[in-house]
Amino acid sequence: MADEQILEIAGRPITITSPGKVFFPERGETKLDLVRYYLAVEEPFLGASGGRPTLMQRFPHGADGDSFFQKRVPKGAPDWLQTAVVTTPNGTTSEALVLDDMAHVAWAVNLACLGFHVWPHLHDHPEVADELRLDLDPQPGVGFEEVRAAATEVRGLLGELGIVGYPKTTGNRGLHVYVRLEPSWDSYQVRSAAVAAARELERRRPELITSAWWKEERGSRIFVDYNQNAPHKTVFGAWSVRARPGAQVSAPVSWDEIDTIHPDELTIASMPARLAEHGDPWEGMNEDPQSLEPLLELHKRDRAAGLKDAPWPPVYPKQPDEPPRVAPSRARKAS
Repeated sequence: MADEQILEIAGRPITITSPGKVFFPERGETKLDLVRYYLAVEEPFLGASGGRPTLMQRFPHGADGDSFFQKRVPKGAPDWLQTAVVTTPNGTTSEALVLDDMAHVAWAVNLACLGFHVWPHLHDHPEVADELRLDLDPQPGVGFEEVRAAATEVRGLLGELGIVGYPKTTGNRGLHVYVRLEPSWDSYQVRSAAVAAARELERRRPELITSAWWKEERGSRIFVDYNQNAPHKTVFGAWSVRARPGAQVSAPVSWDEIDTIHPDELTIASMPARLAEHGDPWEGMNEDPQSLEPLLELHKRDRAAGLKDAPWPPVYPKQPDEPPRVAPSRARKAS
């Protein structure tokens, strides 16, 4: 294969260098195969992540090589590239890539960006978080059967509150459930809603689900990671490809098929045909934004009952009413 190939994408000539370079060793998919995958899922990919800033994780030597994160668009980037100023938890700002169209996506893939870590806001409305992300994170020793059971609990809770959620695999071992929100709340409020959801799910199924931030307290359960909704937090985007040898995709799925699919089956080799046959499981999500108020009411109830804020990650400034940032075992030793 030639050392480069030029593709016409979104009305722009995009140069793909080393198109035959193998990115995924299990089946031998190349950089060009990855570009073609994203083009094949263009409509649902842009529906989920289009117009949003993204954090690029680059893998110069393919999925099984080392990687580095790049918040800033590199010097020498084309002048047509859409960017937006984003802020990290420590307050620094960067000019980040915006997933404006598929030319932007292919440009990033050419830099060996396999998948995209996406901000929870549109580039022109950074003050509004328009999605809630409930991350079902299986702890060591926990299988996908338990993740399925936890997803059933999430579906039940959201249904009781009149909220429509949309699940996707993470491309690895867990599941994410997204809720597209009305443009009325900031990330602090969305995180509060996620904390309330995690605590309520734990109350209902304490043997299966935990909201415990400290790993030593989680046990063999599903951790609902509410801090995926903290301000400035990026989450691996829908339809994005994981750096795994089999090129697994963070794949939107319907609620009814969670019990029949396995994340390892959803790859760049299988997803285009799956999309053509079944359509986009998230179709209509953007046209039906949801209210966060039912979850915020749960949050108010918990605070009125005396519950403090849940712990924040260490990269964030200390928050009002936050418990001490020390693992319980260390706190006991110090007392």
